Amino acid sequence: MSAPQPKRGLFGRLFGGKDQPASGDEQPAQPEVATEAVPAGDLAPADGAVVAVEAPAGTSLSPDVAAQENAGSEPATDATAAGGEAPDPAVVPAPTPAEAPRKQGWFARLTSGLAKTSSRLTEGITGLFTKQKLDIDTLEDLEDLLIQADLGVETAMRITEALSKGRFEKGITPDDVRAVLADEVARVLDPVAKPLTVDASRKPHVILVVGVNGTGKTTTIGKLAAQYRAQGLSVMMAAGDTFRAAAIDQLKIWGERTGAKVLARSVGSDASGLAFDALTEGRAEGVDVLLVDTAGRLQNKSALMDELEKVVRVLRKVDPTAPHDVLLVLDATTGQNALSQVEVFRQRAGVTGLVMTKLDGTARGGILVAISAKHGLPVHAIGVGEGVEDLQPFVAQEFAQAIAQN
Repeated sequence: MSAPQPKRGLFGRLFGGKDQPASGDEQPAQPEVATEAVPAGDLAPADGAVVAVEAPAGTSLSPDVAAQENAGSEPATDATAAGGEAPDPAVVPAPTPAEAPRKQGWFARLTSGLAKTSSRLTEGITGLFTKQKLDIDTLEDLEDLLIQADLGVETAMRITEALSKGRFEKGITPDDVRAVLADEVARVLDPVAKPLTVDASRKPHVILVVGVNGTGKTTTIGKLAAQYRAQGLSVMMAAGDTFRAAAIDQLKIWGERTGAKVLARSVGSDASGLAFDALTEGRAEGVDVLLVDTAGRLQNKSALMDELEKVVRVLRKVDPTAPHDVLLVLDATTGQNALSQVEVFRQRAGVTGLVMTKLDGTARGGILVAISAKHGLPVHAIGVGEGVEDLQPFVAQEFAQAIAQN
């Protein structure tokens, strides 16, 4: 007796086409196993002089390994899965160790960090430039979009003017607009992109770090200390945020991780006195870099700004040229408020350069362009994450490309 024929599908019965397997016979597609990156590890505690080494940025299970762990058993071989005999263990080759995932490069992390800012811009641009020709209404809408993205009025006008030259009443695409956006942003940022360099003739080179509450000053100091130690420089950190016990403890932890000396006093101690002692001790020991933390203070609090001016005066009693750099740490999520922070801290504390943090947590990263266009202060570094490697020297072209990405 012949084997029963498989049931023909509806399409085959109606039109005489080739039989299709019934829907119940189809093999479901194997779902992809999502993997989650493990955050980069902290620096190991130092034993003497330590070079900062960051753990790989992400470690994840492959789908096969993940499935094995979920099932709690060894994966079946091809032979056993097909119903055959298992191969002789003696001839099964030893498994090769899984290749370690490559660490994501800085530009990739920057692009990912600026995704919120870029998405806000590019989606708006794509929505505007659906017409075949560039007209005055579209240019005005684009200018409004750029201003709303915190790029600033001056930069917005420069971009729309650059677009109108030679393109007015002509065909234009969103890609054309993004190319002009990247060019004009780079044009604004190129003059201010300057690395923070340590003067080897100064022992120590004093870096005073200031800013409002919650911008990441203490964390930035710790990351800078790790990077300088990796370069072989000796570092001292002064825990000048004497209002917060957590800030003092945080610097002590960074000191243990990096092998940098930390000078601290009890909570409530005079910050200017601590700065004086740190610079005096740093000079006596020939330290390469002295990083001085300060308490967060709002730019409109006159009494607190007076205390900051006192720290600067006291440092100059030990070294008339100190501090050699005054870094203002800005939180990108504050948007337009960062403009007034720069203005006041520059007047009261003599800010010489900027570090912008938390660019990965906001759609307002364009504020860096507006600040640069207005104040022209050097931008030394930007941060897009928690790891030591997530604070990097600022490069205008990279930032411009990331902010205008498709």
